[in-house]
Amino acid sequence: MQDNATAESVSPPLLTDRLSAWAGTRGTTEQVAVAVLIEEGDVLAREDVRDLLVVDTETAASCDWPRFEARYRNSLVLDASERAFLDFVVAVSFPRLVPLWQVEHLGERRLVVVLRALVALAGASSTVTVGSSSC
Repeated sequence: MQDNATAESVSPPLLTDRLSAWAGTRGTTEQVAVAVLIEEGDVLAREDVRDLLVVDTETAASCDWPRFEARYRNSLVLDASERAFLDFVVAVSFPRLVPLWQVEHLGERRLVVVLRALVALAGASSTVTVGSSSC
């Protein structure tokens, strides 16, 4: 009976943990793209986004960037902020051009996430502060 209690108390790793573990084996761009998705949280929480992006075996997870890039604009119903954010994530993970005018659609919270990702991609010091001063 104690074995059942032990088995029930052991949960599979969270999707975000499995994605982070996978990203750790990839290049910097994919590591940053996964970190951005996890930090932002809302987009990755959407089942339709996960179904299109994540390959999940419940013990391991990865991102299928080519499949996602080929289909997300036509398959997902996105507002301007979500689309701009995902365009950026795809451009980071699977290098593509992104029109900079899209930053106006990000909103403050997503803009901070994007700016942190740019700092990480640049290999800049962790002392670079994003979001603490007003313009």
